[in-house]
Amino acid sequence: MKVFLVPNYYKNEAVESGLALELWLSRQGYEVAWAADQRSKIVSTPDIEGSDLVISLGGDGTLLRAARIVGYQEIPILGLSYGHLGFLTAASPDDTDILSVVSDALAGEMHVSRRATLAIDVFAHTDEGEEQTLDTFALNDLALTRGPLSDMVEFTITVSGHRIDRLRGDGVVVSTATGSTGYALSAGGPIVSPDYTGMVCVPIAPHTIQARAFLTSPSDVVEIEMSRDRPSIPAVAVDGVFVAKDAVVDRVVARRGPGDILLLDYGPESFYTSVSRVFYGVHHDR
Repeated sequence: MKVFLVPNYYKNEAVESGLALELWLSRQGYEVAWAADQRSKIVSTPDIEGSDLVISLGGDGTLLRAARIVGYQEIPILGLSYGHLGFLTAASPDDTDILSVVSDALAGEMHVSRRATLAIDVFAHTDEGEEQTLDTFALNDLALTRGPLSDMVEFTITVSGHRIDRLRGDGVVVSTATGSTGYALSAGGPIVSPDYTGMVCVPIAPHTIQARAFLTSPSDVVEIEMSRDRPSIPAVAVDGVFVAKDAVVDRVVARRGPGDILLLDYGPESFYTSVSRVFYGVHHDR
């Protein structure tokens, strides 16, 4: 059995815990591989092929990085929190014994939370007129926002061929249920149960009082097309990582991804416990 470790290399505690885990796992007969990183002194190739479990050691950003590595392969991810928030993670070394959590994961004794993903197509062009298409993956969200050269962006939102509206403002977020507690929530969207498999669409600071967040069905396709009447240069971020930075984005299409991300936790109540802890400040013992 192979275990793949994805630590936050900025955090010494996360790396040290990973090294301790590697020693323990090796003694149990498991093969261990590490995600490569330019900040790491560990020389390795991020080959996740054949992995049975991925362990993220860090905050939510590290878990999103692990999800990008996994993609649509549906390899279970166990998130161990060494970050500031840890909303997506299953356990923290401050609250529980990490080895017991990893043992539970390896024994198949943890709940598997299937999280819908996004498949995103970004259509853009260069200054020379060359057309570009970028296909990418998201666990959390797609954010189209005004770039540093724009005071606002104007775009049309269409859902499965049905025009919703042409909007002006700071942009729009299209998120999964998992991403509903991220940028979408900051923009005024709702907190959505991870069992929901559609998309959450939230305008960012629209220049109208009529624009509202809305939810789509799992089979819908959301299209965001930039206005030609009021040209602007938007910035597009996928799970917080900017894409198509050297081109001008014309259109973005988002749909449900062909595979889910499998997050390990201690049951469906873990989501609501995290909501209570993070957003209401209530502490719960596991």
